[in-house]
Amino acid sequence: MAAEKLVPGLSSIRNLGVIAHIDAGKTTTTEHLLYYSGVKHKLGGVDEGTTETDYDPEEQERGITIYSACVPFRWKECTINLIDTPGHVDFTAEVERSLRVLDGAVVVFDAQKGVEAQSETVWRQANKYRVPRLVFINKMDVVGADFGDCLQQIRERLQSFGTEPGHLGPSQPVAINIPIGSGSVKDSPTPFGGVIDLLEMRALYFEVSDFGKTMRVEAIPAESAEEAKRYREALFDVLTQTDEELTAVILEGREPEPQLVRKAIREQTIRGQIQPVLCGSGREHAGIQPLLDAVTWYLPSPLERPAVEGENPRKDGRIEKRKPDPKEPFCGLVFKIIAEEHGELFFVRIYSGTLKVNSRVYNPGKDTKEVIGKLFHIHADPRQRDDLPEAYAGDIVAAMGLKDTTTGDTLCETQHPILLEPITFAQAVVTQRIEPESSADRKKLLDTLNRLRREDPTFLFKENPETGSLEMSGMGTLHLEVKRHRMERDFRLKVRVGQPLVSYRETLRRPVRTEGECDRQIGTKRLVGRLTVEFDNKKLDQPITVTSKLKPGVLTPSLLAAAEIGLRSALQTGEFGNPLLNVQATIVAAHMDPENSEEAAFEIAAAEAVQQALKDNTIILEPMMKLSVTVPGEFLGSVMSDLMTHRADIRRQALHGTDSEVEALVPLVEVFDYADRVRSLSQGRASSTMEPHSYAPAPDEVLRAFKGEI
Repeated sequence: MAAEKLVPGLSSIRNLGVIAHIDAGKTTTTEHLLYYSGVKHKLGGVDEGTTETDYDPEEQERGITIYSACVPFRWKECTINLIDTPGHVDFTAEVERSLRVLDGAVVVFDAQKGVEAQSETVWRQANKYRVPRLVFINKMDVVGADFGDCLQQIRERLQSFGTEPGHLGPSQPVAINIPIGSGSVKDSPTPFGGVIDLLEMRALYFEVSDFGKTMRVEAIPAESAEEAKRYREALFDVLTQTDEELTAVILEGREPEPQLVRKAIREQTIRGQIQPVLCGSGREHAGIQPLLDAVTWYLPSPLERPAVEGENPRKDGRIEKRKPDPKEPFCGLVFKIIAEEHGELFFVRIYSGTLKVNSRVYNPGKDTKEVIGKLFHIHADPRQRDDLPEAYAGDIVAAMGLKDTTTGDTLCETQHPILLEPITFAQAVVTQRIEPESSADRKKLLDTLNRLRREDPTFLFKENPETGSLEMSGMGTLHLEVKRHRMERDFRLKVRVGQPLVSYRETLRRPVRTEGECDRQIGTKRLVGRLTVEFDNKKLDQPITVTSKLKPGVLTPSLLAAAEIGLRSALQTGEFGNPLLNVQATIVAAHMDPENSEEAAFEIAAAEAVQQALKDNTIILEPMMKLSVTVPGEFLGSVMSDLMTHRADIRRQALHGTDSEVEALVPLVEVFDYADRVRSLSQGRASSTMEPHSYAPAPDEVLRAFKGEI
């Protein structure tokens, strides 16, 4: 696409994400957004592998989105930076890091299936970053599509952020357009034909012959008039609860102008009080243009988002703010890295100031300076890029030339340092052995694994100290399979992999207080140091934390820092070599010798304290998966019986037409083959999805296996 001059002014920018459960029609919806905006001159198809945002060969082969893709485009008076995200749970990190830097989102739901497992996850992620959102109920043309039921599921099963940080309340989806009919011509006496705009009370129809570009405006059909009136009243009932101007107009018996209603919707959407709901069908090319209008009308610009906050590392972590203003000191967050053959692309959300080519920026987390070699706007496929001399607050750009920066790092001006909160990612749950086919390629494999780890924080690898073999870990078997294919295709490496294994964790069985001591003679030097440490087993799925209750002066700052470093280092792995979770270490007493205490002594003492705390005081934690199964009623008994024999904890059961939906927590080790198993149990008619949920104590036989007793 030829470079286009972006609309000046932050008020006209929308940084938008499209998020959904897999197969809800998210990429097809995105494809229509790009087609109607003029970015594409021909609609692509997911099945044909011709969509703009699914540019990677792996995505085209599988027909799913794997990598979040960013495309800037224009719609009316707005510049929209659009990010299409994956729906598959194995690639949830792509959603997490995208939502961290976005100002608004469109959540796509399947009109037949309603709220599904991964749609709950992405909704929860949007709450975490307080991202205002629109809802698009897609697939209104399929058998069993039910707009009202989908709306009710969103209301009952999802929560939304409120005006106070950390506050979650019931979601408040409000329809601003509704479908005319539902289902297909073949299957429904009143098939889906268009949408009703509830603000202007008119029917909108879309011409299939030109893929919905032509929109026809007509009067609302008589058979839909009563329903439209009911939904419009429901909309106004919600809006008038907090909008006095709109309330006054209605109480005076006047018809409110659409612009006044849009203003009320916008304000309440940005505050998280409501989620405007639209509907349509990507397959029938209907309802997408009203969605584009809604993005510009109701989702916030960077100016309408709170100023970003961070710590000033030179002023004892004092909290500072940066406004989305090009004149403020530069501040940005690196949220994504793509490893290319000739370098790396660093995607940066600019929160304040101006970023220029060849400028020097500061990475406060690494305490290093970097040079911005090049700046680009990327059009989905990283090979399609426009060079930029500079970029401004509110924009999302890609940079080249950075050396030490990784995902989640802050970039800022050296004279005005600020450290933003990093992005947190889920724990890897599946491990595989990996080795090169030729031993001569081992160094190349290590380099490649390092590059893949830099671009994907949920992909990890380590070398087994006992066997020397390499192990890679990720969010699921598909995640690791995609990484292997990338090594073979993009880095020209031939590798062999082992069977997938569960990534276990360890934690303390009970709280304990231990003492670690160092009193060693090394050459002519004596090392002396002693620590008393309390270890507590915290609630599940929390990282390791190290704190101190020492009074000032008990240890010098350098010795205390060495003790904390020693504790953190020793707490990386448990008694049996697995990563530790849920442990808090607190230094409660210490002794130093003014003549013989050095930093190394307190690192050794800390390691000994940890070793004593773990000895015969460890339990193994196994990853639990949240499993969602949709199964025809006639096979429900078989599926439930199978789940119970595989240690499942059934959490919810619901009926949708003739199908039952079952949600359960199941140990990952029990469901590696579940997709095949459930198809066999249901003659191929059931479907299932899984996502990592938590870690829970494993059965005693797992611990005995680690001890070598069985």
